[in-house]
Amino acid sequence: MVPSVHHSRYIKLQKHLKKLRLDAGLSQVELAERLEEEQSNISRTERGIRYVDALFYMDWCRACGKAPHEGMKMLEEQGV
Repeated sequence: MVPSVHHSRYIKLQKHLKKLRLDAGLSQVELAERLEEEQSNISRTERGIRYVDALFYMDWCRACGKAPHEGMKMLEEQGV
């Protein structure tokens, strides 16, 4: 079963993605430019309107200066 974007684990993922961006000192616009996305898609992702797949997660981590495996370790530590 795929959890919905309203599941508690997915909400933790949304907060994690926003924290990665903020810790990197990036605005939504700057991150969007790095990912070649619209800023509105970054906002939708952080608000839980847009679903995140593994490849997008990896790109997000890299754009924020984190190796994807480091990001995953952070998620594990948060109980996701």
